[in-house]
Amino acid sequence: MGLKERVYSVLVVSAAENFNNSLLSLLPESLYRPVHVVSSVSEAKRSIAERTYDFVLVNSPLPDENGARFAIDISTLKNSVVLLFVRSDIYAETFEKVVEHGVFVLSKPTSKHMVIQALEWMASARERLRAHETKTQTLEEKMAEIRIVNRAKLLLISEMHMDEPQAHRYIEKQAMDRCVTKRVIAEEIIKLYS
Repeated sequence: MGLKERVYSVLVVSAAENFNNSLLSLLPESLYRPVHVVSSVSEAKRSIAERTYDFVLVNSPLPDENGARFAIDISTLKNSVVLLFVRSDIYAETFEKVVEHGVFVLSKPTSKHMVIQALEWMASARERLRAHETKTQTLEEKMAEIRIVNRAKLLLISEMHMDEPQAHRYIEKQAMDRCVTKRVIAEEIIKLYS
């Protein structure tokens, strides 16, 4: 799927209605949906507990905190890409605090062009995260298969008095003969002897 065909879910965390209206006009439904708007960090935490978002846009300050700590937490603990809007007088200090956690920062006031450009950078970062998620999932699936096959080998060793190479060859041959994965054979062995 090309980048132009992707749709990103967005959480906007902002208590400023004018900011929200301006920002929402830059988030067309063809590219960004759903878009949820909340006005505090506590509301944002509840939203994030209910679902994941591709992008989290935080307009600092917020009624219950300035938003930097929240931005760091979301960027670190979730697979969301975070953009933090801060006043220009605290931009440098905030940037130093959040940059190592992968949080993007824009100073306010900003232009429509800069926000659109930041959204494009965020899309690039999100696609990179998505690729890593896929690799991680594949590795986890592979490790689970190895654990299941090893468990089946142990059962063949204890129940059929095979040695490890014989058990390995048996599972491999059964999988090849039946055109199924080693995992399927291992699961059948586990079911049979457990």
